[in-house]
Amino acid sequence: MSKAVIMPKEDFRQMQLLQLDLLKELDRVCRKHNIRYVITCGTLLGAIRHKGYIPWDDDADIAMLRKDYEKFRRVTGELNPGICTFQDHSVDPDYLWGYGKLRRTGTSCVRAGQEHMKGKTGVFIDIFPMDFVPNTVPGQLIQNFYCFFLRKILWARVGKLQEHGGVKAVYSLLSKISVDWVYRRIGNMIKKSKGYHSGRVRILLFTSFGKLNYKHELKERYSMPVSWFTERAEYDFEGQKLYGSKDYDGFLKYMYRNYMTLPPEGKRDPHAPFSSYEFLVKPGEVYTEKVNADKL
Repeated sequence: MSKAVIMPKEDFRQMQLLQLDLLKELDRVCRKHNIRYVITCGTLLGAIRHKGYIPWDDDADIAMLRKDYEKFRRVTGELNPGICTFQDHSVDPDYLWGYGKLRRTGTSCVRAGQEHMKGKTGVFIDIFPMDFVPNTVPGQLIQNFYCFFLRKILWARVGKLQEHGGVKAVYSLLSKISVDWVYRRIGNMIKKSKGYHSGRVRILLFTSFGKLNYKHELKERYSMPVSWFTERAEYDFEGQKLYGSKDYDGFLKYMYRNYMTLPPEGKRDPHAPFSSYEFLVKPGEVYTEKVNADKL
């Protein structure tokens, strides 16, 4: 992996506030078009525990049911281009992940180990589409394995350069499988999920939330109640009102168990290191100056 850049505290905070611009713009467009979204994961935890960002959190997360995600994709042209652009594989074929992002205009921000990736970079927030899971536990187990396999094929473009030995060899082999082949499989999974009536959802190409922190029963490990993404309430976040799950307690206990307890100081780390970054715009500003496309 490339050497990570240690971001000074003032730059780290600036990055969070640049992300806040993205959250505000997403909220504006979603309210206008009656698109349901929720802040989720560490962003919801931050809203409840800190009334804003967790001080060491380096990203922000949004979740939507698939139908709301597709509706949002259709109106992304209404986003202010001086603030952000929408990115997923359909609009940026070099972007490989199975969920979308908003990228802050006037910034660049590259994850360590991903310098060779050709997709657009920049300060971002993640937008996770939630799909229904099979109605039975065996079906969910099979789906989870298939999701894991497809996810690793996409990650192989990074893994083959970061790993060593046998793992590197496996990723090198997986990286030869066509990205288009993977996305055709994903498309089939999305269509099939619309016929499920389990009342439970997950992000297809992301590690199941129920496995991240502690063991749940199998019937809960690979999916979450759809109500966590449809029944909403407003929460204060950095002085803004954003939507989150009405049952924040149920969701946060599922994710983090004792979520109001701060982790030990040694574990208060950002998710992933950056190898480079540049902010050509300040939080709250609309970026208008033409920038060299090689930078952004």
